[in-house]
Amino acid sequence: VAGASAATTRLFSPTAASAFAPSVGRRSRPASPAKAATMSAASGTLGYAAPADKRARILATATDLPPATTSRGAADDKLVQYVSDRGGKRVIRKVLIANNGMASLKTIMSIRQWAYMEFGDERVIQFVVMATPEDLAANAEFIRRADDFVEVPGGSNANNYANVQLIADIAVAQKVDAVMVGWGHASENPKLPDMLTALSEQLGREITFVGPTSPVMRVLGDKIGSTLLAQAAKVSTMPWNGDDLEATLNDEGEIPADVFDKACIHSEQEAVESANRIGYPVMLKASEGGGGKGIRKAANEDELRAAYPQVVNEVPGSPVFLMKLCAQARHLEVQIIGDEHGNAIALSGRDCSTQRRHQKIFEEGPPTIAPPEVFREMENAAVRLCKEIGYRSAGTVEYLYNAKSKEYYFLELNPRLQVEHPVTEGLTGVSLPATQLQVAMGIPLDQVPQVRSYYGADPYDTAAKLDLNVAEPVPFRRHVIAARITAENPDEGFKPTSGRIDRINFQSTGNVWGYFSVTANGGVHEYADSQFGHLFASGPTRESARKALVLALKELFIHGEIRTTVEYLIQLLETEAFKENTLDTAWLDGLIASRALGIKMNPQDVVLCASVVRAFRRAREAEKGFLSALDKGQLSTAPLADVGAFQLETTHENVKYNFDVVRTAPDAFRMTINGQSSDAKVREMADGSLLIMYNGVTHQVFATEEPLGLRMVLDGVTVLLPKAYDPSELRTDVTGKVVRYLVQEGGKVSRGQPYVEVEAMKMIMPLKATEAGTVTPTKSSGSIIQQGDLLATLELDDPSKVQRILPFEGDFTLPAG
Repeated sequence: VAGASAATTRLFSPTAASAFAPSVGRRSRPASPAKAATMSAASGTLGYAAPADKRARILATATDLPPATTSRGAADDKLVQYVSDRGGKRVIRKVLIANNGMASLKTIMSIRQWAYMEFGDERVIQFVVMATPEDLAANAEFIRRADDFVEVPGGSNANNYANVQLIADIAVAQKVDAVMVGWGHASENPKLPDMLTALSEQLGREITFVGPTSPVMRVLGDKIGSTLLAQAAKVSTMPWNGDDLEATLNDEGEIPADVFDKACIHSEQEAVESANRIGYPVMLKASEGGGGKGIRKAANEDELRAAYPQVVNEVPGSPVFLMKLCAQARHLEVQIIGDEHGNAIALSGRDCSTQRRHQKIFEEGPPTIAPPEVFREMENAAVRLCKEIGYRSAGTVEYLYNAKSKEYYFLELNPRLQVEHPVTEGLTGVSLPATQLQVAMGIPLDQVPQVRSYYGADPYDTAAKLDLNVAEPVPFRRHVIAARITAENPDEGFKPTSGRIDRINFQSTGNVWGYFSVTANGGVHEYADSQFGHLFASGPTRESARKALVLALKELFIHGEIRTTVEYLIQLLETEAFKENTLDTAWLDGLIASRALGIKMNPQDVVLCASVVRAFRRAREAEKGFLSALDKGQLSTAPLADVGAFQLETTHENVKYNFDVVRTAPDAFRMTINGQSSDAKVREMADGSLLIMYNGVTHQVFATEEPLGLRMVLDGVTVLLPKAYDPSELRTDVTGKVVRYLVQEGGKVSRGQPYVEVEAMKMIMPLKATEAGTVTPTKSSGSIIQQGDLLATLELDDPSKVQRILPFEGDFTLPAG
């Protein structure tokens, strides 16, 4: 398995024919395939046959290692005593993580650290993870960190991490004590805890869902349901399509179906009518969406009608609602956690106002934009809400906040852990995944050592009472800022990218740490979330934390086929708006639309480096051809005939540069254009980069030829030099699949008008026509596409108006060294 340790061997069962038959890999001495199959068939301990509903059988493939739940070591004894001393109800030793990527990795890291500090053994809690073929091929770090993995079908998350039935089957087959879900995928699906409860009754043993109960998840995890409850509790909400409704929970802990139905939008026309009533601009949302999916802004009826199918398709089956856009709003949130004993606490909060497409970029805490007394009100309101509904586990109450009026509006309650929860951990010292696990064991919050420390109580004096209703946290005098590292192209509106990652260089310091879901020789696949890293910087003040994060990002180096946002993040952190903390949730989208940010490289440096790269590679390929022929006994100098002197063309920013190239030495080239010559030397480095030296200056270049052109990382700045542009061809710059064509065959498009919607890395986005003309699609809806694929041809309305690529004229001036 790619990315597994040397001790990890995956054996393939000869009987594992079904596409829905997961296979298990373990960190242990493997059994032979025949022995594994015999063990599974004879004992039934390694395979689980689903009931007669014809669900796929889960087949084990290797191991004679006893289940982790049989451990009787000293660390396990300490765990049992720990739970007993603190009034817990159940001991959890083995956990299935029904997630991948960052969520799975962070859960393992946090609980391992907690387990070692408490019990002296980081593996007293065993972890089983699910792994798709794509994650295995991408060298995903969470698979390497886990104790066991179960290979599951690939493709979209409906086949794997969001497949509740599959998760439940694996939980039974692997004999786990609990299931953790992190964020995304099935984390907000109440069917999972329902199914685990039913299976627990059938099996006569408990499989605990680490999260809120299903009735609470069903109501509060839904943005419509949570808004209805907040409204009934007289919590201020923004005008929305259901603002005239009130709801109370029935005996089953649910909102009456007829009231909930009235609060939903069922058609495009209903959306238009509601928007006309509350006024534009509006936000159209899928109540089960999140992470930027299933949410669109509309400033008028045309935009709303275009947004409706996008929202519906991004989160299939989710109820939809519409609310008034809160202008100049900040996005503030309160971290809450509750237990099954009726306790609930707030662990400070975060400011997540720096967003693009409603996806967070930076997160920081505490939220300094709100006065302490106002934020305390927000914390208290969040705790009251959680207590009233019996909320347990970790969750986040989100608000829109107006800095001028100091008013706040309930937005939603996320019944799960958030990606940015390490910000809270850095402020409070409370490990949220570890606290979730302890709450799931039935331990009251006032007996959790880190929670006790947060309130200034002795962490291990279990006899000393801590009244969480009146306790005040110990003041903390530090600030934490986090930056998400994503595989997105900031130069193209943050379009997702996927591909191989060759290197990640990052060094944690005393005030900056980070983690990455993939490592070197891994990658980000097309079904993955675009985020693959997260950095956290702390300091005594917001400004010191900001500076620490800037320095860390400048030192971070990522090389591979993907594009990242690292360069862009540095620029954002250096803006006056971020420094002065005067931004709002619309700030970044405005910068993107105006293209106000961007690193400008000297075009002559870009062109010369790109041309030298191509000349060097051309010469190397010719030498390889000659040596290959020589190995075959063919003495021919034909491959070397055109590398001594040749012509080379490079296009950049719609200008064509034609060089006359002379190879003056094995590692040197004379580049001549318009009668001006530049001598360049090249040195190939062990990491695959080229050092290019000319005019007294040395540049480091990583260069990759892609379907759309040459992509260079020149001195840390990414530059794309596209291939010759044909305006009659509409090609994709992302990998994914076609969702639908917005213009049918023979239809007209104007320049800049969307003509197709594609799905890439769980996001649906429009691609725009580069010129005006008549469209002829070349793919069908559902087609899998790769970067550079032709999606449509365009019969140009006026070929004479097409932007032409002109040859470079004038002086080719290079900056002096």
